[in-house]
Amino acid sequence: MNTTCPHCGLTFEREPGYFYVSMLISYAMFVAEMITLAVAISVLTGGSRNPWLYIGIILITGVALSPFNFRYSRVILLFWLTPGLHYHPEMSGDKYTSDK
Repeated sequence: MNTTCPHCGLTFEREPGYFYVSMLISYAMFVAEMITLAVAISVLTGGSRNPWLYIGIILITGVALSPFNFRYSRVILLFWLTPGLHYHPEMSGDKYTSDK
């Protein structure tokens, strides 16, 4: 991940260890996915009592969704959970955002 935005110069990492919080967000996303999958498996299989079915599907799906969780937990932390972090197009110096 870039330390600063190449377009506007915004510093993504606000302080050392800033993205450790995103691990907690990723964990919460994984728990929500796990619960949703467990309910979906139960409904689709008619309440199967085979624990290996649940474990297998949940682990495979968790591994498949880990890149999604990794990326979007950082996005959630940066843009929704960090007060005072806003994009200011007037500071970017981009010639396309200025008035003509």
